[in-house]
Amino acid sequence: MPSCATSGFAASWSGRFLDWNLLAHCRGAVAVDRLPKLTRDVWNWAWMPVAEATAENEQVSADWALDWVDVRRVQQGDSAAYRPVVERHQLAVTRLMSRFTRDPAVVEELVQTVFVEAWRQIHNFRGEAPFVHWLTVIGTRTGYRFWKQQSKQRQRHARLEALPEPVAREDNSEAAHDAATKVHMVLSTLPPRDRLVLTLLHLEERSLKEISVLTGWSLAMVKVQAFRARQKLARVLERATS
Repeated sequence: MPSCATSGFAASWSGRFLDWNLLAHCRGAVAVDRLPKLTRDVWNWAWMPVAEATAENEQVSADWALDWVDVRRVQQGDSAAYRPVVERHQLAVTRLMSRFTRDPAVVEELVQTVFVEAWRQIHNFRGEAPFVHWLTVIGTRTGYRFWKQQSKQRQRHARLEALPEPVAREDNSEAAHDAATKVHMVLSTLPPRDRLVLTLLHLEERSLKEISVLTGWSLAMVKVQAFRARQKLARVLERATS
């Protein structure tokens, strides 16, 4: 992490889908002047079936050696080296965070939160695994906190969150969009823990062991949570079709 001798850093970059300014200080406070804007291409890609997005993710993972070089530079005080790290992984993070909300504006905020949190904790990264794995852990836990906050708000106000207006799409993506919206609506009726384990298990196609790493839960807890979540989902679907 840059030392206080630098008083902070201002990094600006314009990637293909990301255009924002980060301003971080030694106290750890971070402000973002401009949020990233989701284009139609990014939004459609984010809701692709996992198999169709695999090539993109494999390319991101293949950059782990470059990440380590850049992260080491950041850890040594070169804050500008964070720019290529963000540019390499913004698509993967956008895709992950789109699992937690259908609102493009909220996705932008969650993506921003993930990269800011990664910046704050970057001194903890040791390069023992690809950087994208570390980002995925941060992203998963960020999305889970978001769901927990939503759940508390719904309980406090005793109302369900209204669905946002859908983003305009090409005709060939309309069916996939409709299906994704229905899945999101069904999962949104479940408690955050159940929703998270089912999302990771079935939408992200993660193994039980991977879910344990991403969530910080024990493997036994993940198995129990998945079993209970499936039971709750079955009851929800049964009520919906009765």
